[in-house]
Amino acid sequence: MSQILEAPTFKWSFLHPKYFHTWIGVSLMFLISWLPYRVLRLLGQKFGLLIMHFLKNRRNIAERNLQLCFPEMTVGERKVMLKENSKHIGLALFETCMAWFWPDWRIKKHVKYIGFEQLDAIKAKKKGVLIIAVHSLNLELGARAFGTHTSGFGVYRANSNPVYDWIQYRGRTQDNGAIDRFDVKRMVKILREGGLLWYAPDHDYGCHRYAWAPLFAVEKACTTTGTHLLASAGKADVMTFTITRDRKGTGYTLTLDPPMAAFPYNDEAAAATYTNKFIERSILRAPEQYMWLHRRFKSRPEGERSLYE
Repeated sequence: MSQILEAPTFKWSFLHPKYFHTWIGVSLMFLISWLPYRVLRLLGQKFGLLIMHFLKNRRNIAERNLQLCFPEMTVGERKVMLKENSKHIGLALFETCMAWFWPDWRIKKHVKYIGFEQLDAIKAKKKGVLIIAVHSLNLELGARAFGTHTSGFGVYRANSNPVYDWIQYRGRTQDNGAIDRFDVKRMVKILREGGLLWYAPDHDYGCHRYAWAPLFAVEKACTTTGTHLLASAGKADVMTFTITRDRKGTGYTLTLDPPMAAFPYNDEAAAATYTNKFIERSILRAPEQYMWLHRRFKSRPEGERSLYE
């Protein structure tokens, strides 16, 4: 099996006073993780409503994204969606504490797994699997919960704060491996060796290895062609993975869908359109839990004005 990303190591320089605020923050995260789940859920929702009250720019981006994707949605419906979305943004912060510091047994206690039995048949064929995830606000916990059932490799982006990066890496790789986001060759090798690779192609990564593909009501969304590259070069099955919070407040459901039967391995533009359809399905399972505050449509074809003006 390919080697994973070289893990960040502890350095005595991490104890410099300029990092004290980081240590205080991480210590607080650890203490928060010990709270009962129902308390974490309640506090997370209240905290989300509070912080989004001050993040006006992000609220405007989220509202604009909903306008673009769901033009049929009324003003009242958007208002309700944005309020619920704010609650889930706060929950995401608390779920990061859970993902990094909860033991496996506590994760499994609150998670229901659907469709994971399919992996046995795929592993028997010694075929790699490209797991397509979306940036739901509970993705951090979803990755950890996935790893407690079946380990795989996630695409990793290092943090500029070395102390936070060291702790983040340890939190994210308890049950999974990590690959640098620019190490495409290693990603392909892992897939060819029959491994599982996490990949989230639902954001706007700029006009580099991209195609214009429909996403909801937006006809031209800048969509990475990385999905096609990894699937075709890695000779891998492509599956979608979704984590949703139970609206009743009892836990989470992880759903692993069957392999994409008609994935166009020979056409990257068609693959972008095809993948976006599955991304839409994943988002619609719990649209209030998606990361709408990202400027998903910031890139535009040459000559077209910004959709966020």
